[in-house]
Amino acid sequence: MAHHIALIPGDGIGKEVTPAGVRCLEALARRPGLDFEFSEFPYSCEYYARHGQMMPDDGIETLRPHDAILLGAVGYPGVPDHVSLWGLLLPIRRAFQQYVNLRPVRLLRGLTSALRDRGPEDINYLVVRENNEGEYSDIGGRLYDGLPEAMAIQANVITRKGSERILDYAFRTAQARPRKQLAYATKSNGIKHSMPFWDEQVAAMAERFDDVSVEQYHVDILAANFVTHPDWFDVVVGTNLFGDILSDLGPATAGGIGVAPSANINPDPAVPSMFEPVHGSAPDIAGEGVANPIAMIWSVVMMLEDLGEQSAADDLMGAMENVTHEGRVLTRDLGGTASTNAFTDRLLAELKG
Repeated sequence: MAHHIALIPGDGIGKEVTPAGVRCLEALARRPGLDFEFSEFPYSCEYYARHGQMMPDDGIETLRPHDAILLGAVGYPGVPDHVSLWGLLLPIRRAFQQYVNLRPVRLLRGLTSALRDRGPEDINYLVVRENNEGEYSDIGGRLYDGLPEAMAIQANVITRKGSERILDYAFRTAQARPRKQLAYATKSNGIKHSMPFWDEQVAAMAERFDDVSVEQYHVDILAANFVTHPDWFDVVVGTNLFGDILSDLGPATAGGIGVAPSANINPDPAVPSMFEPVHGSAPDIAGEGVANPIAMIWSVVMMLEDLGEQSAADDLMGAMENVTHEGRVLTRDLGGTASTNAFTDRLLAELKG
């Protein structure tokens, strides 16, 4: 049976790295018993410029029958970021209740960390970010725009249901890993209501997982320790905003956002999860063919894992890390001169071998 994949290349370099991911899937599909069917959708800032919306009114229902969504990038000059985000990414995440944002932070063999004297054995952890509520709620508003009394209020919404399901996922993930270790981000010393509530949910969940060691960090010192002690961490969980910031900081220590994948997951297979690199559309290099495809290809690895194709995921990840370890064919953000296609060609040759 084929896996039905919705492709949303989006904007900028998303249109260049998405084909790299598709080429990897097509190469893997030459194996017996593995097949993919692709449907491509033009939802993007370019679509917005033409139609006044990021996707059509029936966009969510059009995506629903697919097994997974592979997204390239969203955002381009001329369309405000809040318009592109609230018009495409957030509706998809929320309509399909993709409440887990999973971000691996791992230094691949052959790549150099921005941290002195750190190697692959020091940087290998997961950031689990709550993806549907928290600081990114749609509750709030503005008053008196243009006047001295102008004000804006944004609500931070943490619910028992939302916190329980993301914490359950994080604890189960930690429990399945050898170290059985979970760190969580909070700021309950300064945010009076929502963060103590979050801490209480963590404590309640910890009682169900007595084999997992749990450590609390205020988010500011946690960020500092990502830099000074990355080897301390295995699984890190945080609310939406904290998880967002931490999951960008982590990859900055492990080769940069050009190698940073992500997954927006609903564990219920009845709806699609979405997989995307986090480097954005990079309009400054769009069209030059030099974008690093690693983040997209690693996102494809995560998609394969979610679809239950672990062997194919392991083979693709292994081939990619063999190429980085070899160090001959790397894109310019990693110190090389290779184009997007040249890196992908080399990876596919390694995968075939």
